[in-house]
Parts: sequence; structure tokens; C-alpha cells
Amino acid sequence: MQRVSLFRMDIMSISLLRIMITTGALKKLFLVLFPVTVYGDFLPRHILYRFHAVCAYIRCIFVALCVVFLWSSFDVILVDQVSVVIPLLRIKRSTKVLFYCHFPDLLLAKHTTMLRKLYRKPIDMIEEATTRMANLILVNSNFTANTFATTFSSLNRKGIKPSVLYPAVSLGQFDRSCFYKLNFLSINRFERKKNLQLAISAFALFRSFGGSDVSDATLTIAGGYDKRLKENVEYLEELKWLAQTEGVSDQVSFITSCSTAERNELLSNCLCVLYTPKDEHFGIVPLEAMASRKPVIACNSGGPVETVRDGETGFLCDPSPIEFANAMLKLAKDADMAAKMGEEACKHVTNTFSTKIFGKQLNNYVLNVYHHRIE
Repeated sequence: MQRVSLFRMDIMSISLLRIMITTGALKKLFLVLFPVTVYGDFLPRHILYRFHAVCAYIRCIFVALCVVFLWSSFDVILVDQVSVVIPLLRIKRSTKVLFYCHFPDLLLAKHTTMLRKLYRKPIDMIEEATTRMANLILVNSNFTANTFATTFSSLNRKGIKPSVLYPAVSLGQFDRSCFYKLNFLSINRFERKKNLQLAISAFALFRSFGGSDVSDATLTIAGGYDKRLKENVEYLEELKWLAQTEGVSDQVSFITSCSTAERNELLSNCLCVLYTPKDEHFGIVPLEAMASRKPVIACNSGGPVETVRDGETGFLCDPSPIEFANAMLKLAKDADMAAKMGEEACKHVTNTFSTKIFGKQLNNYVLNVYHHRIE
């Protein structure tokens, strides 16, 4: 959880405020463009590494109260992910609230024990009750929209349905140089839900299928890593053990917490990107790969179904090693195919997922909320 921050800007005479409490495409876009005012940074993010949700609520409520009492009214307020602030912000009746839901929080939280269920019950109820108070709800994919409707069934029955606003990537940040070396790249956090073992098992099968023709092939697994998080530490060791068991430990390298510059260099030099999570809410990595003119091999579920064009900008596969390995072999045997797919991928991202497109769509939603033309 990042610090709670806000900014104010004028768009076509509309006073717009965004309350921002998470990382992601929206945060990166707005922090580059506008000055930021921070409230509540002194409040804890957790209590002895517990009660993260409660602390997040307290931080958000604090910044909402600062907005209500320290600032003049706004025409439209963008709220990102945490809905508990919506009723507070709507105290001023002239203010409209646009809520961006990356994914229902109650589905991200663990409900494994009775104590956790009791802890989460009021939080989950508050999430659903306050979400419905937004003037417009946006989600990051059609997959999330369907999940939203299923999760918040009472809202769906009342006709409260979210609209889709895809996240974007800034095309200018990626290297223009592009090489198609026989290296496969996976970029993801070192978490079990990211299914990184699929990349290792698929790579081992790929080498078996390709024989001596692909003996120089390598796999790089890079991503977010925090040694303070038990899962990160354990999962990295599990992946190293799997690579050794599969007989590819000498060909697989792990890069933890790589910088943006390192990420861009990896993207510039790989053959393609392997995106292994199943039922990912959206997935920004495929966009970053395609913006770097690299094809993507991803699971045929969740957000990648909406971002990767199967057979044109990459391949959508069942989440099995053999399916991924076969797709990898196609690209390894035909570098021209990889380059052609990469060019199509870059055009696709430019036309659909650029910050320019994102800005136009967001502007339309803001105008619709402001002019009461929500359909």
C-alpha cells in the first residue's frame, strides 16, 4: 500500500480531484503530469504486519476528511480501489465520484480461518455498501467487470454495472533498439499465484522438443521481490529447486527487483515474453512486452484474452507446459515470425493501450459524470 495522495487540476473548467492509494498505471500517469499533495503519510500501513486493511481504511478516511474540510468542493473526484471514502466525499452534494476498481478487494483477501473471516466480514460489507455510492464505477477489464457482477450480486441486480477503462503504458519509456535473441523472459512478482513454475517446466519441455537446435536457449525470470515477505523468499527457492529438478538450472537465471532500466534491457533482448498467471485481472506486463515489440505467450484466461491477439501479437495457450512449449518452439524456429508479431504488437498497443487513448477515454467518463449523462 502506497501513501495516500491527492491532486487537483482543471479539465475544461471541471475541477477534478484524484485520491490515490495504490500503485499502478493510473498512479504513474498522474504523478508525471500533476503536482501531488500528500496527507496521512504519518499513519501506519500495518500494526505488527497485521491489520493492513484496517490501516488502509484509516489512512483513506483521514485523507477524505482533509479533502472535505480543507479544500473547496470539487466537481469530480476519482477514487482508486478503496471505496470506503466515497460516502464522506459525497457529503458535498455537488461533488460527483468516479470509482476505479482494479478488482474486488474481498476476493484478494484471505478468508482461511474463522478469525480472518470475522475480521474481514465487516470490511467486505463496507466495500460493497460504499462502492454502490459512486456515480460511476470503472474497472480494468471485461474479466474484472464480470467478476464484479458476480461478487457484488446485489449491485448487479439493481442495475449497477461498471464500465471498462483499460490501463495504459507510456510508449516512450521503452528502448527503440530491438533484438530477438534466443532468450525467453518472464516478468512478475515472486508470488505463487503468478504461476512462474509454468515458465520453467515449459522451458524444460521446449529444450527437449527442440534438441540441439535450441541448446543455446535461456530463460530469465525477473520481477518484484521483497526479502521481508516470507512467500517471496520461499517461492524463489522453490523455483530454483524446480529448475534444478528439470535439469535447466544452468540455463535459467533469476533477477529480483530489477530496475526499470534493467527491465527495458531485458525486454529489448528477449525473443518473447512468457506471461504465466491464470485468470489475471488485467496484466500490465503483456502491454509492456508488446510496446517493446515482443510477442507474448500467455494463458487463455483473464485480462490477456483482451490484450493479446492470438496468432497476431502472440499466443494464448492453456496453462500447461506442453502448450507453452509448443508456442515457444514456433517462435524459436522462425525469428521472422517473432519480429512480425512484435511489430503488430507495438501497433496494437499504440492504437488501443497508449496513454493518449487512456486519457481520451478517461476524459469522456469525467465529462459524462459531470454532465449527468451516465448510461
